[in-house]
Amino acid sequence: MGIIKLEQRVRYPPFEPKRFSPKSLPIATSSETIARNVDASDIADTLTKFPPSFHLGSEEDWLIEHRYVYDGDIYDDSNIKREQSFLETGKIPLIVKRQRRGWYLTPNPVHRAVRRFLSFSVMVLLLALAYLFVEPLLSSMGIKGIGTGTVRIGLLDYPALAIIVVPLLFAPLLMRVVANFVDLVSQRRFLQSAPNDPVIECIQSPQAGQPLHVNVQFEEKPDNWEKIEVMWRVGILPPAREELFSRLGRSPEAQPPPGLTTPLPHHWEIGLDDGTGGGEESPMEHHEVKGGLFLRPMRVMEFGGRVSWNSATMELDSPPNEWPGTVSSSLIRIHWEIIIRIERKNAGSLMFVEPLAVAHPEKPSSFTRLPTNDGRTESDQL
Repeated sequence: MGIIKLEQRVRYPPFEPKRFSPKSLPIATSSETIARNVDASDIADTLTKFPPSFHLGSEEDWLIEHRYVYDGDIYDDSNIKREQSFLETGKIPLIVKRQRRGWYLTPNPVHRAVRRFLSFSVMVLLLALAYLFVEPLLSSMGIKGIGTGTVRIGLLDYPALAIIVVPLLFAPLLMRVVANFVDLVSQRRFLQSAPNDPVIECIQSPQAGQPLHVNVQFEEKPDNWEKIEVMWRVGILPPAREELFSRLGRSPEAQPPPGLTTPLPHHWEIGLDDGTGGGEESPMEHHEVKGGLFLRPMRVMEFGGRVSWNSATMELDSPPNEWPGTVSSSLIRIHWEIIIRIERKNAGSLMFVEPLAVAHPEKPSSFTRLPTNDGRTESDQL
């Protein structure tokens, strides 16, 4: 006789995964007893009432794991025959209700260009400072300096290089302000004439690892709508901050672990900050919309099929990797959603997002490399 426990383990990517070594981040682990005094021969019958295990990532990289432990040993449930797929019916996370449902706009492409240009400007600044530092040594060796003279502006003298470097630093800030203003104008125009939600019908119950059959109908199609695409994707939403801190044995007011920031301020509702933001995740948003009008990409996500819209039933291929179905625990959140992307004439793209409750596959899911991204709104590739 023994005890069966459900164990979840998470090492979640920070804001920019490529700049962090996963080994430097701790693994958060939760354990819950699901059955007591179970004989070894009855384990399979017990676990048929629970979803299959999954292991996404690796011990040396980002890791999302859901497994069963019997008397301290990991139990392999790959041979358990479940008569039907398991569909979770738990509570929908707040982050899905507020930030991943409804109409969304796409940010001005200038935001993405500004980030790249800003990195270039900082490199130029550092090179200029390094050159000014070694210039006296070069002069003593008889090497004539370039740009080391001074330029008088008002009552002060400035290095000639400043005339080149300073505009490079301030130009991205000005461009970002202009892009934010354009985004605010587009948001206000959209709110004044927002279209009705499309009617989305899944012909069969969605299941991980299987194609999605869906029918989409629009009550109205404005004249400026052009190309319409339908797609779906799966990803991992961040764990609840308080749960993550609890599993790591830290107080919410204590110093965050590597990869997490201190709590960021909110302008709509507590509980939407995952603590992994190291900068602006999205452009300036209109205050009247709870959750915003820009869709934040999941830091771990993968797309399934994508087809052009038509009034008939459409078939969308499943994502390439072996993903589990929907999971909505406080530590692990596997999220599926369908996206309708609409190209508009003389305007940015428009998206409608609808969460999907997807059933688990019959067998455990596993792959070794999580598809990660930096999580910024303008980086989302649709």
